[in-house]
Amino acid sequence: MDVGPALATVSTVPTILEGLRAGRLLSDAAAADSDETTAALLAREARTGDPVTAIAAVQALGATGAWSAARALTDLLTDERRFVAEHAIDALRHVPLDEAALPALVGACHDGGFTGMLAQRTLERWATAAPDQVRAALIGALPGAVDATARARLVETLGLVPGAASTQVLLDLAGNDAEPLAVRTTALAALGDGPAADRSAEQLLIALTRTVGPLARTARLALHDLSVAPRGPSPTASRPAAAPPAAPGRAGLTIAQLFLHSDIDGQLNHAGQGDTGGIATLLVHLGDALLRQPGVGRVITISSGTPDPAHFPVGRGAAPLAGQTPPSGLLTPGHHYAHVPRSGAPLGVAQAWPTRVTTRRGIRRILRAAGHVDAIHLRMADVGSMAAAEAAAELGIPVVLTLAPDPHALIEARDTAGTLTRATFGEADLVEHLWFRDRLLLDLADRADHLVLFPRPNVERDLHRFLGLDLTTQQATVVGEGIDVSALDRVVREVRDETVRGPAVSAAVGELRRLLATLPAERRDLPVVVTVGRLNAVKGMATLVRAWREDPDLAAHCNVLVVGGDLDQPNDDEAAELARIHAVVPADDATSQGLLLAGHRPNATATAWLAALGSAATAGTPRGVYVSASLKEEFGIAILEAMAAGLVVVAPAGGGPATYVAHGETGILTDTSSAQSVAAATRAALGLATSPDAPARVRQAQDMIHARFGIDTMAAELTAVYARRGSRAAPGDLSSPVAEEGAS
Repeated sequence: MDVGPALATVSTVPTILEGLRAGRLLSDAAAADSDETTAALLAREARTGDPVTAIAAVQALGATGAWSAARALTDLLTDERRFVAEHAIDALRHVPLDEAALPALVGACHDGGFTGMLAQRTLERWATAAPDQVRAALIGALPGAVDATARARLVETLGLVPGAASTQVLLDLAGNDAEPLAVRTTALAALGDGPAADRSAEQLLIALTRTVGPLARTARLALHDLSVAPRGPSPTASRPAAAPPAAPGRAGLTIAQLFLHSDIDGQLNHAGQGDTGGIATLLVHLGDALLRQPGVGRVITISSGTPDPAHFPVGRGAAPLAGQTPPSGLLTPGHHYAHVPRSGAPLGVAQAWPTRVTTRRGIRRILRAAGHVDAIHLRMADVGSMAAAEAAAELGIPVVLTLAPDPHALIEARDTAGTLTRATFGEADLVEHLWFRDRLLLDLADRADHLVLFPRPNVERDLHRFLGLDLTTQQATVVGEGIDVSALDRVVREVRDETVRGPAVSAAVGELRRLLATLPAERRDLPVVVTVGRLNAVKGMATLVRAWREDPDLAAHCNVLVVGGDLDQPNDDEAAELARIHAVVPADDATSQGLLLAGHRPNATATAWLAALGSAATAGTPRGVYVSASLKEEFGIAILEAMAAGLVVVAPAGGGPATYVAHGETGILTDTSSAQSVAAATRAALGLATSPDAPARVRQAQDMIHARFGIDTMAAELTAVYARRGSRAAPGDLSSPVAEEGAS
């Protein structure tokens, strides 16, 4: 398709999703026809009043790769519409360096945020071909950068510029006691890993390892990086610099799996806090299950936190680069939890984009220390997956990507509801980065060696509708997620039978009873509507509370228990969802009206509560039902856990739950975008839970989960994917009995 017709398509398609797809075709057309006439046409369209067309034109300018496009994009940096200027910063990455754009890009790096990350990526790309110009712009901005964090961002970007001149400036900054701590640690990290890293930094790094505090910790990691990293291509090179060494005596596959926005531990102590949701629970149980599979020797679960010194050892006293680096603890068999360094609490998905460089460095450090890694499994279009894909490309590690239409399903729902329109898309994109996340997801899919898909009633049709993907041309396998059914069965048995109840379950049940005892006496025997998950708008906790409170019958005849969120120190997403909840039920009146906000609990406690509410006759607690009011649920680990614990469920009608919730039998599928629909579904679920055949319904659900959704079943299916990573199946090989069965 030529550029003119492609532009016309972008401007006339009826939905925003179709606009996204047409925008990609426009970029392809511009790349094939990149003359000055094309650049001029796109530059005019970039100033159009329609945000979807404007953004598509800006991105297509970058796709031309032409000098004339570079000048047009530089002009767009001053566009009064911030979303246009932001996309121009991103698109400049694909065109030759324009010195006139350098001040704006350096200024964006100084200011930080998502826009700063985009500017940094562009400068990093430009620095490979024109390091002197990029370096000069950054060094020239340092005297005016008095804020420590802004100054550190400029220093971090300088560390992405190759050359001895960059290294010398970093050495001067890192060794200067007058510099802020953030600046010195940033310079130290760049001296150990990155284009400006050099062995001339070894003496300073060794000296600082003998001190204490953040400088010492950063110096030790930088010294480790310097001791193991080959000098060579930049971290964003498209070809691997060198194959990673094999782990000594390794037996079986080594699999890395990643979720950046949490501090994941084997006990799941942070479940439901911040962004530590079902994926963290899944990775812990899945990692253990993978090790039970024949042929898997190591699993490395990567999240953010404090790195274990045993994972990244360096010699002390002597020059480690001249000798033998001690072996990493990651080389031993088993399930390892490795951490990308962070300061403070984990950042949510939306706030973590500016950590791209430190995230990539941390992931690369872990993968190098692990020796030979057979595959890394990525699961979302976030900064962690973006950084991990770059590190994996450098190290030659195959990538497996779980592909889900996010944010596409929500875009479609909001477009249909009229809450997101073409006219408002630009401002929404500025906050939510919708266009960028769409392109990132598709780029990750293009680069992946294998795709894993969630079960959906019409998986191929949906992915073509949402993403424009033709699955007959890509290697893909549908794999349902799983839960640890054996562990849940043990919890259910202990809840039902006090004679076999262990201390942990006993404590959890006692805590639940004490919580329910805070309700007014007249409400303590009412059924409980329970939901477990993150306090985030997508999870629909406020929708559930509104559905309950605004339905007189529900409000009078059941209580609501919300498990999840940090109530004491909520992050921005949690605080916003709490505000929405308290707008319906004031905080001071919540308990008296029947609303219990329990905050986050360890996964073991949450599952014991679900089992207690599903086993009311023997647990001494009211019977309950489980409600997921999520706007979208690609699969729904918490829903499966609730069903396994004996609860009738309410779940979104779209996405994964429709493949395992038997509507009207084991639960109710509903439109969770409507509080009225959620209320009606909850009433229906309460009816199912109290019907004479309720025990048979529970057994039906539990039998289904045992047969199809155990964590070991999932692990076996993924092991087969990992074992044949990178091999090409026959076109159209979309193997999954789950996809064919649908709901049962």
